[in-house]
This record gives sequence, C-alpha cells and structure tokens, in this order.
Amino acid sequence: MRIRAAHLDELPALQDIERAAGECFRAIGMPEIADDAPPSTDELARHQRAGLAWVAVDDAAVPVAYLVADRVDGNLHVEQVSVHPGSARRGIGRSLLDRLAARARSEGAPALTLTTFTEVPWNAPYYARLGFLPLNDGELTPGLERIRRHEAALGLDRWPRTCMRRAL
Repeated sequence: MRIRAAHLDELPALQDIERAAGECFRAIGMPEIADDAPPSTDELARHQRAGLAWVAVDDAAVPVAYLVADRVDGNLHVEQVSVHPGSARRGIGRSLLDRLAARARSEGAPALTLTTFTEVPWNAPYYARLGFLPLNDGELTPGLERIRRHEAALGLDRWPRTCMRRAL
C-alpha cells in the first residue's frame, strides 16, 4: 500500500470507505453507528485543504483507507481513520497513523490524540496496541473536552468512549 495526500476528487470514495467500514458496527449491536452518515465532502475538503487528509491506495491507485486529522491544543487529533473491510488486517490503519505521527513530529507536536469506543475491538484495544494511552477526565485539554461534549450531544456516549493520547 502506498500512502499519500488525499485528492479533492477522491472525497466521495472516502465516504464510500466510511460507509463500508461502518458496517462492521452492525455486527456488534451498534447499528446506529453503521447507519451514521459519513463526513460530508465539505468537511473532508476542509481537512484536505489543511494538509491533514491522507489515503492508502491499492496498486491501481484507488483509495482503500483514509485518515483525516485536526490540530487540537497543540497536538494532532485523529478525527477519523477508516479502512475498507476488503483491505483490513494488513496494517494499513497503523501505517496511516504512523504517517500522521511523522507529520506531528515535523510540526513539533508532542502527541497524537483521538476519541474512540472502549469496548469495540478495533477501537480502543487496537489503539492501545499502537501506543495510545487512555486519558482520565482530569487530563483532558479544553479542546478534547469540547470534542467529548460534541460527541455526547450526538449520542455517542450511549456506548463507553474514551480519549486517548500517544506521545511522540
């Protein structure tokens, strides 16, 4: 797999990847997550214009995974990372996160952060294997607190969630 910056004309493909990846949640009793709409092309374009959107492409240069990030309180925050199920379990998500870590180091950011479901095997347990540590409420920065409030307003707290941080 090759990782590169996402192109504007690929944003609909990223939405398709998100829909396909979301189907895995249906099988574990989280159909609301599976049915959730992917980020809009406008939202994905905002990340792309900021230089914070990457894709993993197959041999035909077709995106099979993507990562978009934001800058939050001096760190790079993983907004979304999704791998098409047909390309899962090949280390693609890890490679995308490593690309983000390299970007963060080049900017002098001390860490990567993210929010995730604690009891979904390919969420918090996966990120823990990649060096992310859960943060307790007292360790949340103002930006992470805002993100968590927004997620709660969207109803995501119906399932246990956490913020995690990977020092660089």
